[in-house]
Amino acid sequence: MLGIDGCLNRIMEIPGARSVTLVDGASGLAVAAAGHRDRLDQHEDAAATTEAVRSVLACPAFGTGRAGDDITEIIVRGTRGFHLLTLFGQTFDGQLFLHLSVDHDKGNLALARIHVQRLIEEMGVTGDER
Repeated sequence: MLGIDGCLNRIMEIPGARSVTLVDGASGLAVAAAGHRDRLDQHEDAAATTEAVRSVLACPAFGTGRAGDDITEIIVRGTRGFHLLTLFGQTFDGQLFLHLSVDHDKGNLALARIHVQRLIEEMGVTGDER
């Protein structure tokens, strides 16, 4: 099984990866982080992305109303890159999530998603738990 630091280091090897933060969704605090920080440190990043995740999960328009159909990813696209928020588990309270920032010119969203999912599985979070 791959540890947290090893996982974050491997995520930073994804083409175009700028930064990655593992966030505790209950507290909004950073558990671990790697990469370059342009404007925010890991704790500001964690707090801000926690609010974004909470807002998306609280929005009834994003729910299907079907049991087991949970939001597992949130993608935010900007002019210079994108942010991939990957949620672990079925409930947000106490849940960890990963925030990956990727450069638009150097990265590829589909490739980043595939790599993140594989690394999450290596960390011991199976597809049934997500």
